[in-house]
Amino acid sequence: MTDIVDRYLTAWNTTDADARATAVAEVFTEDARYVDPLADVTGHEAITALIGGVHTQFPGFVFGPVGEADAHHDVVRFRWGLGPDGAGEPPVIGADAVTLAPDGRIALVVGFLDKVPA
Repeated sequence: MTDIVDRYLTAWNTTDADARATAVAEVFTEDARYVDPLADVTGHEAITALIGGVHTQFPGFVFGPVGEADAHHDVVRFRWGLGPDGAGEPPVIGADAVTLAPDGRIALVVGFLDKVPA
């Protein structure tokens, strides 16, 4: 079940708009909701646009796992970092809990920001 984290982070790291839309469709259900302190969006188009906005705000930064994922039932919880590739501790660290649909795609993401630049 925790392989979903790798697929999720791959979608977030995809910079090409068409490839990102494909990755989002593979990882998220059509009516998936993504909510964190800065966003509340629903559906493939909105999630794809949200990810594109992050790439615009943090050009060249990549998402990576921080620690190990934890899962039970249809819920996966994990921490992630956003920063320059291979540059040590990322300047942005957060945690997400995702709920999976029966087909294994993500139906809901509830995200938290643990560390953000001042």
